[in-house]
Amino acid sequence: MAFFLETLLGGLMAGMLYSLVALGFVLIYKASGVFNFAQGAMVLFAALAMARFAEWIPAYTGIANPIVANLIAFVGAGFVMFIVAWVIERLVLRHLVNQEGTTLLMATLGIAYFLEGLGQTIFGSSIYKIDIGMPKEPIFAFDSVFAGGLLINKEDLYAALIAAALVIFLSVFFQKTSTGRALRAVADDHQAAQSIGIPLNRIWVIVWFVAGIVALVAGMIWGSKLGVQFSLTTVALRALPVVILGGLTSVPGAIVGGLIIGVGEKLSEVFLGPYVGGGIEIWFAYVLALAFLLIRPQGLFGEKIIDRV
Repeated sequence: MAFFLETLLGGLMAGMLYSLVALGFVLIYKASGVFNFAQGAMVLFAALAMARFAEWIPAYTGIANPIVANLIAFVGAGFVMFIVAWVIERLVLRHLVNQEGTTLLMATLGIAYFLEGLGQTIFGSSIYKIDIGMPKEPIFAFDSVFAGGLLINKEDLYAALIAAALVIFLSVFFQKTSTGRALRAVADDHQAAQSIGIPLNRIWVIVWFVAGIVALVAGMIWGSKLGVQFSLTTVALRALPVVILGGLTSVPGAIVGGLIIGVGEKLSEVFLGPYVGGGIEIWFAYVLALAFLLIRPQGLFGEKIIDRV
């Protein structure tokens, strides 16, 4: 029982990180109605910015306190993501208002390649480290209930708590604020939103900036665990099954989908892996997403589209 609970907790903590990355896809889709293939590049670009700022700030300012240096680096990287959002809206999105979804989709692909190249040019292509002070050593909890206690990775626990806090904040933002309602209106119909006075250009800057902050937090966490390297762009691919499962238009769907995928991967690898030769954790999420595409294409919480002719 203790081993099962350890696996379950590990899956839940990994699932929160998947939910965080999936939120970036949901945010952009809700504002523009297009799948953002640049989300992985945004995670990499934001993580590179923070990692390099965390190196440069002590070297050029003499700030020795790592907490202060990391805080300044986070704020600086957040400002960089705001500039990225503003440039994307100014140079790309405002020229593609009311265009076909395929056009916007191709635009996000171009943005992805541009950000990857720009990140390598400005920040370099080496592997960088982000140390935000998350403890690496595991702990044993509930030793009075289970013999030997439950083994919990403290780094994964802290990362899951950070991701959960941001997910909750964004959920409230979308449901309770006028800006969140405006985002939903823009996603439904650009022209109608403009006709009632919603500033489309400003809304797009806001949503791309928020998606950039989500990418920054995700890149910070993954960079702390794995190091900041160009393989971080593939982290976004792990969130694809999450948005398919939860629904591209649903913030709660991203949360639930991430938890299901995280738990499913861990449990299947541990309990089914020995019977299929291992490696099931790599493809389990994609098989589950394929099944949902066949049975419920809009996902668990997505809106079913009905075309009347």
